[in-house]
Amino acid sequence: METFILVRPEHLNHYGYLFGGMMLKWVDEFAWIAASKEFTGAKLVTIAMNNILFKERVVNGSILRFHINLAKKGTTSVEYAVDVYADEPDNQIEKKVFSTSITFVNINEHGEKLKII
Repeated sequence: METFILVRPEHLNHYGYLFGGMMLKWVDEFAWIAASKEFTGAKLVTIAMNNILFKERVVNGSILRFHINLAKKGTTSVEYAVDVYADEPDNQIEKKVFSTSITFVNINEHGEKLKII
């Protein structure tokens, strides 16, 4: 799945770059949407996000592209690989700015793990 978002002033930290927490929010939300569409009927919740390392700054006005792919399916959980690319204003080359993997587990109404069908 791919989705896009525009970085606006309300997404910036006090230094004028994208706040890392916003990136994590979007990764969690967009990966959950991909997983929920792929495993309809499952009640998926985030259990882990790996390799959180912010190596690139993201500037205001950048268009972010989130590339999200199923990496692994277990009995009760699924893992997605997420790569984020930025198309900055006045720049003709898109660059990779963030990468992680995120794991969701399927649960019932009591929070107990369930098989994913």
